[in-house]
Amino acid sequence: MGIRRVAIPTANSVLSAHFGGAEFFTIYELEGNDVLKEELLPAPPHEPGSLPKFLVGEGVTDIIVGGIGGKAIDIFTSNNISVHAGANPIAPKNIIQEFANGTIQLNSNSCNHDGDDHEHHHGHGPHHHS
Repeated sequence: MGIRRVAIPTANSVLSAHFGGAEFFTIYELEGNDVLKEELLPAPPHEPGSLPKFLVGEGVTDIIVGGIGGKAIDIFTSNNISVHAGANPIAPKNIIQEFANGTIQLNSNSCNHDGDDHEHHHGHGPHHHS
């Protein structure tokens, strides 16, 4: 399988829940289950498409994220980069260890949960209590 380069968007020293909110990308080189090296790269200025292009340019093979938009996923998959969405906001070194061991817990893509509460409360007129 060769060497994989795995990028983790990082903010406040843990995985950034929103891909676009990353301050840094922690990039790990993995060979099998061994982490060969870790690089911390500052995220580029945030413009549409800038983050995926930046990571494609870094030769990334996998990205582990909490929530990520569909457009970014499309750019990654069209560049043969695997997107692993729904990761928990924990320290990147813990995530890469779980990823290397195949024990990573991925929930659903969390892009629609944070701060989007208005999506979920569908008011059905006044409530009648009998």
